Amino acid sequence: MKQPKLIAILLLGIGIFSFSCEQKSLLPDGNWTKVADNLNFPEGPTWDGQSALYVSNCYGDWITKIQDSITDTFLVQSENIPEFNRTNGLLFHNNILYACDFGNKAILKIDPDKTVTILSTGTPERPLQRPNDLAMGPDGYLYVTDPFHYDRANPDGAVYKINPETGATSIAIGNLAYPNGIAFSPDKQSLFVCESAFNRVLKFPFFDSEIGSERSVFIELSGGDPDGIAFDEKGNLYIAHFGGGAVYMVHPSGETACYLKTPGKKPTNLEFGGKNLKTLYLTEVETNAVYKLETKIKGMTLFK
Repeated sequence: MKQPKLIAILLLGIGIFSFSCEQKSLLPDGNWTKVADNLNFPEGPTWDGQSALYVSNCYGDWITKIQDSITDTFLVQSENIPEFNRTNGLLFHNNILYACDFGNKAILKIDPDKTVTILSTGTPERPLQRPNDLAMGPDGYLYVTDPFHYDRANPDGAVYKINPETGATSIAIGNLAYPNGIAFSPDKQSLFVCESAFNRVLKFPFFDSEIGSERSVFIELSGGDPDGIAFDEKGNLYIAHFGGGAVYMVHPSGETACYLKTPGKKPTNLEFGGKNLKTLYLTEVETNAVYKLETKIKGMTLFK
């Protein structure tokens, strides 16, 4: 992996974070700013397309809503909502919030009135084990990562394809060693999946609403796990490096374009938001907080 040249060191009240980029034009504006804390293993940030960010609390039993610098509880586990337990990855699409509920081993569909429905529990041959993250494909289907054992010798994870209307489910990719973050490229021709047990991001061709069988290694990151991922509109991939204490910005060629040190060593996921999609939100579990950073390049507009 090509090592970028260090061009800036920025000092924050909570520590020093190096922003290292090949081109100065890529350097983010300002520092990481904390927008919410006192969370419980924050994960799965998703922007609603308007004004709010939603975040899971994996070790807790609630989803947090962050809006106008105000942190509130959006949904909490209760006897009245048995379908909702503990969530990880979240996704907003057409005013519906989809959630990976690893407590119930299910994918949830949460309506604007907070009605919760179990959309899928996997297939008869392979029920969901620990649904992790999800993306809406250009074909209008949900694609969900489902890791099981963190074991290179036993790649028993999978990616599911789910109809968001009917819940019809099939296995799109098998034999993955702890699949984690997932995202489609801006040109809609590739699917990227983090294979955490191998510390790498895989790339799959996508055409005619099908995922090609030819997998290739897009990038390997030693010293931690590639976790959540997100694209900007130029096709650069942003990777939360869990255990490595960084966010990597990777050029479409697979070369590292930018390295952003994070406030803690365990960033889990990230999402572009804000009115112009130039705010990069980050969930981090060593500090149990959510941060934001203003970027030079607009985030990818997700499929609507």
